[in-house]
Formats: sequence, structure tokens, C-alpha cells
Amino acid sequence: MKAITLILLTVFLGKSCSNEAQNDMENTTIQYTATTRGFFEKVVIINQKATISRDRKGVEAPQEIAISDADWKELVSAFGKINLEEIPNLKDPTQKRFYDGAAIANLKIRYQNKNYETVDFDHGFPPAAIEKLVNKIVSLAKEKE
Repeated sequence: MKAITLILLTVFLGKSCSNEAQNDMENTTIQYTATTRGFFEKVVIINQKATISRDRKGVEAPQEIAISDADWKELVSAFGKINLEEIPNLKDPTQKRFYDGAAIANLKIRYQNKNYETVDFDHGFPPAAIEKLVNKIVSLAKEKE
């Protein structure tokens, strides 16, 4: 009987944590920007919608897409594994952007009325702590090219 209770409690707590992460993501704004002289991409994610802009001057209207449930679950999972307080201290793994080998990328997260922003890093080479989240965001934008 104790074993069954323990299993049910574990399942219940596990579901509660994933729902909490999902609710947290619904009230979070994530902005990923990559730019260089001839390239610009800005992806803003708010509550299962992504707005993709490839025009730095803002002449063309940004493209808005709905994020599928499967992609949203991946984003929620990746977001849940990030320590937001560490984001400003993340080190860039490469410096290709210094010689035009990669676009300059940046990740900004607005969570519970507080902003978290990374230092600049190379587009395609994010810091390990945010790699899954950034790669998922980039893949969503590539689908709509």
C-alpha cells in the first residue's frame, strides 16, 4: 500500500512540475536575435506563438506562426532546465563573430517582470546551458524560411 501511495505521489508531483513550467512559459517572452552586415533574424516567442522578422529596418511585416504542441513541449522542457540567474554570466564557446565567421547572436528572456540577457555569442554556437532552447528557436525560424 505504501508503495502504491509513493508511486501516485511521485506521478502527481511530476505532473505538477511540468504544468508549472508550462504556466511559467505562458507568461514569458523569449527574444532571440542574430545579426551581421548581410543577415538579420529576430524571433520573439510569447505563449505558443512565434514572430519572425528578417528585416532589420521594420519595413516588412514580421511573420507570425503558431507553435505546435510538440515543439512547445520541447521549448518548455528546455526553458525549465535553464537557471535564469546564470544567463548574464554564460561564456561564449566560440568567437567567430569577431572576424565575420558567424552572426552575432543574443538571447533575452523576460520572466516575472525581470529581464535576463546573455552576452553576445556566435549564431549557431550558443553557450551549452542554453543550447537546446536556442537550437529549438532557430529550427522554428528555419521552418518558415
